[in-house]
Amino acid sequence: MIATPTVKRRLISMVYEAFLFIAVEALAMFIYLFITQKFHSSLIEHGRNAVFFLVGALYFIHAWSGSGHTLAMKTWRIKVVKLGYKTVPYRASAVRYLMAWFWFLPAIVACYAFGWKSAGQVSAAVAVGIVAWAATALLNKDRQFLHDRVAGTRLISLPKPEKKVKAAKV
Repeated sequence: MIATPTVKRRLISMVYEAFLFIAVEALAMFIYLFITQKFHSSLIEHGRNAVFFLVGALYFIHAWSGSGHTLAMKTWRIKVVKLGYKTVPYRASAVRYLMAWFWFLPAIVACYAFGWKSAGQVSAAVAVGIVAWAATALLNKDRQFLHDRVAGTRLISLPKPEKKVKAAKV
């Protein structure tokens, strides 16, 4: 049986992923702001949100459907698979991406609904959402997050690479 990475390892990988993802999104936002010349209108603001969402979709769906992992996942030896498939189908990757937004969507909705804008309020809402979503892995015997169960995917641990032995010089 293939091992499932621990919840702790997956969460640490997600922190690393956040740093890499921020860099990707920062470049996309720089390009968007350059093109729109930093104009402020509701259309520009909605466009910015759409670019943010679509760049994330391209980044994750491409990575999961191709190699099965992002750079952060590769570093932590975690891979997304779909049983019965050589690679994760685009549809399953897209469903996984959409469902993964539930790590943050309840916090976004709560902040909007209750008018929470301070760093403490937003941070608390995000923290509660992350803990709640992470807890979905504890409700599953295979310790898979809810977004993986809905998408029909699963995370697996990859083995440590074998160390190469240097040949002795003669």
